[in-house]
Amino acid sequence: MSVTEMNEASAHAARSATPVLRAVGVVKRFGDNVVLRGLDLDVASHEVVVLLGASGSGKSTLLRCANLLERVDDGQIFLGGEDITDPRANADKIRARIGVVFQHYNLFPHMSVLDNVTLAARKVHGWEKGRAHERGLELLDRIGLKDKAKEYPDRLSGGQQQRVAIARALATNPELLLLDEITAALDPVLVGEVLDLVREIKAQGSTILMATHEISFARQAADRVVFLRGGQIVEQGPPEQVIDDPREQATRDFLARILR
Repeated sequence: MSVTEMNEASAHAARSATPVLRAVGVVKRFGDNVVLRGLDLDVASHEVVVLLGASGSGKSTLLRCANLLERVDDGQIFLGGEDITDPRANADKIRARIGVVFQHYNLFPHMSVLDNVTLAARKVHGWEKGRAHERGLELLDRIGLKDKAKEYPDRLSGGQQQRVAIARALATNPELLLLDEITAALDPVLVGEVLDLVREIKAQGSTILMATHEISFARQAADRVVFLRGGQIVEQGPPEQVIDDPREQATRDFLARILR
């Protein structure tokens, strides 16, 4: 191997080793309330990381900071090695690289399902309508809703609307997918269909950071589970360790409350 080839291989390895998302010493305050307290977290390429913790532990705030919906008060967040907390960073361009789904689907009621899915591709990424619609129909087919492409959101069940929201987030092949309690607003009988879709997305190699209270899903689908309390990481590791054999008493207490 030549020196040039060795240098190229080394550079490729370095890029591959760079986390998709890295939080370093992140602090976030709302007035006197410190929600994130010097939090450090890496999310590797193709990794599914599930955040567990009680309400107020900082899960949703971390996701909002990762998408620049909230600005950190201290520390740094990197997306693909780029410091997105740098005041000079272009927030719109950064958000265009991230897909986000919240617990409330936030679909536009005056737009068809297909137009909801393709809106960002057309308006933010500048895709031609034909290309965007082809991608939208492909995604709707994948989530089993191609026949609903011309329907409006109010004609869909909650589970179907949330699946459309996930398809919308995936439409432009984001580097990172942030999922914030996406089943919290759903009837229990609809939760399974949404989580099944997330499993499919995981199988296709997406990088996902997800906050949830669905312990069984975390056990089955997560590569790593992170338990937060008071804005700090108490424990993290494979689901079989954190969920089935937690080392910290705070983790055990939380799981006992959730699982009883």
